[in-house]
Amino acid sequence: MFDKLEAVVRRYEILTERLGDPTLYDRPTELRETNTERSNIEPIVIKFREYKKLVQDIAGNKDIIHNEKDEEMREMAKEELSELEASLPNVEQELKLLLLPKDPNDDRNILLEMRAGAGGDEASIFVADCWRMYKNFFGTKGWKSEVVSISQGDQGLKEIIVSVSGDKVYSKMKYESGVHRVQRVPDTESMGRVHTSTITVAVMPEADEVEDVVLNMDEIRIDVYRSGGSGGQSVNTSDSAVRLTHNPTGIVIAMQDERSQLKNKEKAFKILKAKIYDLRIQEAHNKEASMRKGLVGTGDRSERIRTYNYPQGRISDHRINYTIYNLPSFMNGDIEEVIDALIAHNQAILLQGEEA
Repeated sequence: MFDKLEAVVRRYEILTERLGDPTLYDRPTELRETNTERSNIEPIVIKFREYKKLVQDIAGNKDIIHNEKDEEMREMAKEELSELEASLPNVEQELKLLLLPKDPNDDRNILLEMRAGAGGDEASIFVADCWRMYKNFFGTKGWKSEVVSISQGDQGLKEIIVSVSGDKVYSKMKYESGVHRVQRVPDTESMGRVHTSTITVAVMPEADEVEDVVLNMDEIRIDVYRSGGSGGQSVNTSDSAVRLTHNPTGIVIAMQDERSQLKNKEKAFKILKAKIYDLRIQEAHNKEASMRKGLVGTGDRSERIRTYNYPQGRISDHRINYTIYNLPSFMNGDIEEVIDALIAHNQAILLQGEEA
């Protein structure tokens, strides 16, 4: 581990020296890449320096205990040594976590897609509830969210796709993909019976325009047609709606939210690229998860991951058997406790693999 840490420090120093070169600012791409790499490894360097100082302080206090003749100084050194040695395992653990292989997509922005599943209007209402929950959470993180596509139901939302940008969005949101189940008494239920409904959430990292997904236009069918259907506000007399069909994957994207065909096409291609890129991530992650038992998946959209039980005020994440009883504040956007528990679980599994 220490050889790896010393190598990281050397790389950090090289990058710092490179940023001192005034000619670098004439090369924006290289400047951005250098800044990004340096900022990514800086937490490791800071923690390693903290660890080394801690080890030096422990050695210094031991030296005082063994060689100092002043009894009061020895007692002070013993007291400080006890505190330093107690903190050392925590710093070592933090270093190990920082050295875990980093998901290359963690820094990316995302497309968040939510769809009503089983349960009719109640499922659509829950989509709207979860959109409000996530929107509030995004606000607490300082992230920006923009609705890309929305389909209204008679009540609630049938489907919504949102672009979310900010600091390390995917790293926090990637475990939200899957089936979310809600158990509650609908407003329309006169007998007071609890109904079960589901929605599907997909979190897709935005694909890089150049590097990630290069589309072969011969494999894509583009249809244009007049906007219509429920909602009414987008209906017009021109062929502004766009449907993309990606033949190799069977992915179909239909977009009619904008009055401009060009804008609808731009949005449709953005979603198509994200979905193709997401398929690749799912395949890679599922392969890793099959090798590391207990690793939380981020790809299986059919997996029931969480239950929201309103009568009991309970949220249960089934992947890690984690249950909390603060549903009202959770639905208000206070969801980080569960997200952090999922991250910690995955880190523990990865650490076991590294130490095996």
